[in-house]
Amino acid sequence: MQQLTNKQILVGVTGGIAAYKAAELIRRLQDHGATVRVIMTKAAQAFITPLTLQALSGNPVHCDLLDSEAEAAMGHIELARWADLVLIAPASADFMARLATGQADDLLATVCLATNASIAIAPSMNQGMWRDQSTQQNLQTLISKQVLVFGPGDGSQACGDIGPGRMMEPEQLAVEASSVFKIGSLDGVKIVITAGPTREAIDPVRYISNHSSGKMGFALAQAAMDAGASVTLITGPVSLQTPERVTRIDINSAAEMHQAVIETLPVCDIFIGSAAVADYRPTSIADQKIKKSTETMTIELVRNPDIIADVSNHPQRPFTIGFAAETQDVESYARGKLEKKKLDLIIANDVSNTAIGFNSDNNAVSVIWNDGKVSLPMTSKQQLGRHLIEEICQHYRKK
Repeated sequence: MQQLTNKQILVGVTGGIAAYKAAELIRRLQDHGATVRVIMTKAAQAFITPLTLQALSGNPVHCDLLDSEAEAAMGHIELARWADLVLIAPASADFMARLATGQADDLLATVCLATNASIAIAPSMNQGMWRDQSTQQNLQTLISKQVLVFGPGDGSQACGDIGPGRMMEPEQLAVEASSVFKIGSLDGVKIVITAGPTREAIDPVRYISNHSSGKMGFALAQAAMDAGASVTLITGPVSLQTPERVTRIDINSAAEMHQAVIETLPVCDIFIGSAAVADYRPTSIADQKIKKSTETMTIELVRNPDIIADVSNHPQRPFTIGFAAETQDVESYARGKLEKKKLDLIIANDVSNTAIGFNSDNNAVSVIWNDGKVSLPMTSKQQLGRHLIEEICQHYRKK
């Protein structure tokens, strides 16, 4: 199984003889399903060229903090948001010292300060440098800051010494990276997630819909699967790849989604309604394409079934989570929906913000329940999906 499927790994390469192993590490991470981008320090470029790592990763290698081209496309903040994991391999003694003291004097150090993703280091240095008191103090500082430490290994070194300080082998590092994403414990839990828009037909060629891309729902499905759940994803029309081992049901209209959801409830433990379901549909659908014949046209609409309310009130009610995509008074409207529809949780976001609204790759939300709330800052939808599944898992287990 590819445990890093859809994960975005930012590999930081610092100066040291083990930098040549970064080439193999990129391959092994990709073998496990990850998408890889690379940052190199100036010292790293003395050991291996950016062109080599660019060819292997399939993405441009980032080297300079003040690179005008990078800032125009994917600067240090964009890289920080993009990453699900920042893996620094090799991590030199110098970089460990700079990371421990919070310096931001190059691109890699700056990204580490800016990211919300997990940070892992794979130390690589002479055994004397590893054992030195300053390095060990820096190591403890990094551990106290929740930086993950992979290795180092023990054995012969390029300088001829024998002892601790060898960088872990690339395959071992890929396995360690995979373990970062084993979040929560939803083994055996059955989750149904709705995603994307619905389309309400007017005639054979026209319909009423919205701008939902389905990205958030698909990210939740991936995260739930990674946490061990059995996932059914009921989705409107979107152009997204189905996450591995997720059962996908494609629908078009709200009525079709409603039917598909109700049919899954006998085997559903958690329901997450992240789809942007049309509130109304035309009362009738024309058999043929409506011709342009008058200056105005009136379409009579009727309300669609309320999927989330029907799930919450169903005799076989699962743990029920709704979404509130609002453009104003976000928390107020979300709490009203939480209470009216008797939900366990509601996830609210401001879709008027184009940086996190429909079609964006990023999002920021608040998870709200009857007597509490937690806000999750803007990050990639893939990473946010994992944070949300963790939060949902905690509330589900309590109840």
